[in-house]
Amino acid sequence: MASNLKYESQKLGIMYFTVAAVLFGAQLLMGLIAAVQFIYPSFLFELFDFSVARMVHINALVVWMLYAMIGSVYFLLPDETGIETVGIKLGKLGFYVLTAAVTVVVLVYILVQVGPASESTIWLINEGREYLEAPRWADLGITVVVLIFVYNTFATAIKGERTGIMTVIMADLMALAGLYLAGMFFTDNVSVDQFWWWWVIHLWVEATWEVFVGALAAWGLIKMIGARREVVEMWLWIEVAMLFGSGILGLGHHYFWIGTPEYWWEIGALFSALEPVPLVAMFVHVVYDWGKETGAKHAEGQEATQNNSPAFAWFVTNAFGNFLGAGIWGFFHTLPQVNIYTHGTQFTSAHGHLAFFGAYATILIGMFYLGVQGTNGIKAMRSTFASKMALGLITFGVMGMTISLTIAGYGQVLVERAQMGATWEGYFVSQDALWFLQGMAWRLAMGVVTFIGFVYLILDLLTIGKSKIHTR
Repeated sequence: MASNLKYESQKLGIMYFTVAAVLFGAQLLMGLIAAVQFIYPSFLFELFDFSVARMVHINALVVWMLYAMIGSVYFLLPDETGIETVGIKLGKLGFYVLTAAVTVVVLVYILVQVGPASESTIWLINEGREYLEAPRWADLGITVVVLIFVYNTFATAIKGERTGIMTVIMADLMALAGLYLAGMFFTDNVSVDQFWWWWVIHLWVEATWEVFVGALAAWGLIKMIGARREVVEMWLWIEVAMLFGSGILGLGHHYFWIGTPEYWWEIGALFSALEPVPLVAMFVHVVYDWGKETGAKHAEGQEATQNNSPAFAWFVTNAFGNFLGAGIWGFFHTLPQVNIYTHGTQFTSAHGHLAFFGAYATILIGMFYLGVQGTNGIKAMRSTFASKMALGLITFGVMGMTISLTIAGYGQVLVERAQMGATWEGYFVSQDALWFLQGMAWRLAMGVVTFIGFVYLILDLLTIGKSKIHTR
């Protein structure tokens, strides 16, 4: 079916969404391989080791979300500014360069895997920093591509209409691009190096990504249910103030462990818990207003205004998944009195799985559906069996993995930390504890459920535009 999109920028956004969906599948597949290897260490031993599967799993997560974020901006940019994106040909060139670079990096991860402890390895194979393993040449390439993206966004917003949502996105992109550069420093002092590394891993995600998600939520709620712009933009500005403030201070719950002063314990624990609050508040406020308007319309015999059920369902999941994963699960294991025992256990992995899913994956999948709606020119898109299965299985699977990892982490804390005093012996004994083994087995089972949900998601995205239930 020919595209119904009238802007080249939106077509470019769909290209980014497509690669993002492929990388999402690769992330889940690598996670399954790593989960099997955790239980059966001999699986693919010396062919495809656990360290490599885990590395590709984590990096694919970061990259597919970046693809989806860039695609989302290109998709909403003409709608918010009223004009075609400036520098669209440059944007397409950046897309192809980034995709080629990502392909090469992944192939090097899988085929070469490791290199000697030398400068050549840092430049050509792996920088050796968790979550940021891309070789130095790819770092520079990504920087160039992101600068093209930032230029296109700014030039378009300046030339066209500049809404509150676009102003927030522009400010956020400056921080998003700038903070990535902090991870390109290298020092011989491990504490200093880790300091800069955490600025990228934590502040990049907890401040800039959260604000970005807020902007997407604001735009999506306007498009799907006709939310009042002044309401969503009000909450968006509150979120900017809270997230940039709490994100910077919330970083402190890592600082004590890398040699910085002890007062960061309390500061970090308090402020990191505040980050999801504005997003939930925005959503509750908007949906409450919409519910009142819908009730009034139903009383008058009119139809409700919601026009994309699958996307709206994922946006709802985002609002509360963010609060649960980033807020609740993050808060209860980063309190300093607790974290002294939970640090470095599966508690961290449990929080990571639910936070990334609840805060980011959900809303980006919702943007996929908005992209499908625009591409196929669907006036009102209703949920299909496949879209309901995708939402149900993926959410259930990730929640199941989170609970399983929490139980495994609890077993580690009891045996490794409380009983055996955080010794090497305690670490290995805890790996054989019944609760730990059962938790990791259930994590694998729930990973399979998540992957089945992903299959339903891709099937739905490919076929929902052809469904007879939609009105044109």
